[in-house]
Amino acid sequence: MNELPDLTATDLSRLYAAGDLSPVEVTSAVLARIEAWEPHLAATWALDAEAALEAARASETRWRSGEALSPLDGAPATIKELIATRGVPKPLGSAACDLVPEPVDAPPAARLREAGAVILAKTTNPDFGMLSSGLSSFHKLARNPWNLAKTPGGSSAGAGSAAAAGYGPLHLGTDIGGSIRLPAGWCGIYGFKPSNGRIPIDPPYIGRCAGPMTRTVEDAALAMTVLSAPDRRDYMSLPPASLAWRDLDIDLRGLRIGLMLDAGVGSPVEPEVAEAVTAAAQAFEAAGAIVEPFGPYLTREMLDGLDLFWRTRSLNDLDALGPERAERALPYILAWARAARGADGLSVYRGFNQIQRMREAGAKAFQPFDFVLSPTAPAPAFDAHLPSPNNDPARPFEHIGFTVAFNMTEQPAASINCGYTAEGLPIGLQIVGRRFDDLGVLRLSRAWERLRPIQRPWPAAPFNHGGAPANSSS
Repeated sequence: MNELPDLTATDLSRLYAAGDLSPVEVTSAVLARIEAWEPHLAATWALDAEAALEAARASETRWRSGEALSPLDGAPATIKELIATRGVPKPLGSAACDLVPEPVDAPPAARLREAGAVILAKTTNPDFGMLSSGLSSFHKLARNPWNLAKTPGGSSAGAGSAAAAGYGPLHLGTDIGGSIRLPAGWCGIYGFKPSNGRIPIDPPYIGRCAGPMTRTVEDAALAMTVLSAPDRRDYMSLPPASLAWRDLDIDLRGLRIGLMLDAGVGSPVEPEVAEAVTAAAQAFEAAGAIVEPFGPYLTREMLDGLDLFWRTRSLNDLDALGPERAERALPYILAWARAARGADGLSVYRGFNQIQRMREAGAKAFQPFDFVLSPTAPAPAFDAHLPSPNNDPARPFEHIGFTVAFNMTEQPAASINCGYTAEGLPIGLQIVGRRFDDLGVLRLSRAWERLRPIQRPWPAAPFNHGGAPANSSS
């Protein structure tokens, strides 16, 4: 039997129902795991052990009386710091923000609480969620449990790290350009970005999604049974739909799958990454799918236009804070946003309009296919101290070409591990489905879980026999 913190939410539900395990036992074990790892990972913020144990005791009572609120009742969970939880401030990962307690839960947090999940803590993210790393002016530097010298990715940095280290089975992130999928890929876990609006979120925004980050596809599907419930606060959400989230069987024969190894713009794919993703495509083909090349459609004009629009938006947000507070943000963020000062309105409009160009080009390119496979990122996890792989605020998004376009096309996409580098770092496979085919992406992901080679053990405890942090090269 796995250690208690490593049990899946699916397993916990079964064991709780049978009376073989208590939510209090599991929560206590997860808190001990966090205590051992956290000095090295800095994955959490606002950890509240007493509140978690109180929630676990209430869940234990419900299971014993046959009144569990849902299959997630008693499952330990974390929530990304960008998602509001009542009574807890939301510093947006930045020292520039005030610590004002949030009055209510945002929709994803509300759904987990209503389902009886045991909320342990918030997870860390970089300033304003605008980096693919764990570097923050507010939080301690987040690190990757596979190698403490490496980043867990971002902006759902702490969530990715927490899932890989075994801080319980369920972690909730957000994604506007790859912020669920990139840390999932670099931490070797499963990260699911649903169709835009499938999970209600507040505040909603173009391309912004919430989604589960777990160790298994089954747990992500289980989470979707509650996260996809409607909430009127999200005026961009999809109409409520009754989907068979836990029906994960799929017939691979005849499926048309595109293989994309070139994002069209940005950093080239490293050989180890291309080899692992190609091997996954070959496994699907051997199982009966029809695999064909999928050509890139993202262009430099599209990525740079989106970059200018995001810079302008962030500059406006920073200016609203006032000069003194704004200066507390990461210098990298300030340099990136302030480069937009002086941009004329027509240029910013043209940048914003590249979102529509992505939607048009992506929809056209996807027409012949049921799914597309690609690398999640062109390279494995980079140095933990860097804000981005190239450390260049003039070209900050060279690594998100495979992920960001599918936020703008509003298609469901996931990252799932498909191999390891020679250094032992995970390699993410992105699986993209047609718009609204969230269940299809989960099903193809589950099929890959069954096809892929046996995975390596999850990262070890934080100390080896010599007393140094495990999995660290620094």
